[in-house]
Amino acid sequence: MQTYLECVPCFLRQALDASRMVTDDVEVHERVVRDTLGLVEKMPFDHSPPAMGQKIHQMLREASGNPDPYSEVKASSNSFALELYPSLKQRVNAAEDRFATAVLLAIAGNIIDFGCKTRIEDDEVHQAVESALAPGEVKSNNGQIDVLREAIERSESILYLADNAGEIVFDRLLLEEMPIDRTTMVVRGSPVINDATLEDAERAGLTSVIKVIDNGSDVPGTILETCSESFKEKFRQSDLIIAKGQGNYETLNSEAGNIFFLLKVKCPVIARDIGCEVGRALVCRNQLVDW
Repeated sequence: MQTYLECVPCFLRQALDASRMVTDDVEVHERVVRDTLGLVEKMPFDHSPPAMGQKIHQMLREASGNPDPYSEVKASSNSFALELYPSLKQRVNAAEDRFATAVLLAIAGNIIDFGCKTRIEDDEVHQAVESALAPGEVKSNNGQIDVLREAIERSESILYLADNAGEIVFDRLLLEEMPIDRTTMVVRGSPVINDATLEDAERAGLTSVIKVIDNGSDVPGTILETCSESFKEKFRQSDLIIAKGQGNYETLNSEAGNIFFLLKVKCPVIARDIGCEVGRALVCRNQLVDW
């Protein structure tokens, strides 16, 4: 897996774009970018990009004085996704393979990511849905959807690591095709970018469908050493981990365990690491499977 070194230009752009999204104060923009340059100088090159993302957004929250700068964006994303949910549910119900359709729709929801973009148009989400359901998309995952299906069937304890607000409504489509009584959904421990927290899960109605816990961390991914002891214990005890998004791929791909990643590939560094093209909707298994 790549280190954060190749992503340095992205970090600087992310710091500037995020600060502009949060405030019009040019002094805050300059402070966040300068502090990001200082972090780049000090951070070890073997750290993952989400480790830097955590630091950038901690600085942004401090500089802006706003503990959750993306709260309005998250609320809007949840509302928009909830409006789409009934029609998406109908498409799952009408599908020949409900599970595969739900997997592809869950991945389509991964487009709702304000870590990569400062604005996401409604049409982009609609296009992602239609692309996900295009003929051949199941086959393009080389049987990995069936491998995931089999892993779910034989697992007694499943962790579903969520990614973004809004996207979690798309996740519900898949969760409802899974054994809910054996599955726990996991969100971030505190706000970072537009990643989903317990508050977002409640607003999106997920807490009435499935058990939801937080991981105790504000990393836009899952760096285990930053997570709570209770989450780490749950992680170790689970038969199967389903992890959404690039941040989880970047932080967990080298962890031992039965981990499946569901994501949209959004940058050339990740595409090269996986061996696919940018824009691909992907189901893949981690490199280190210990059972």
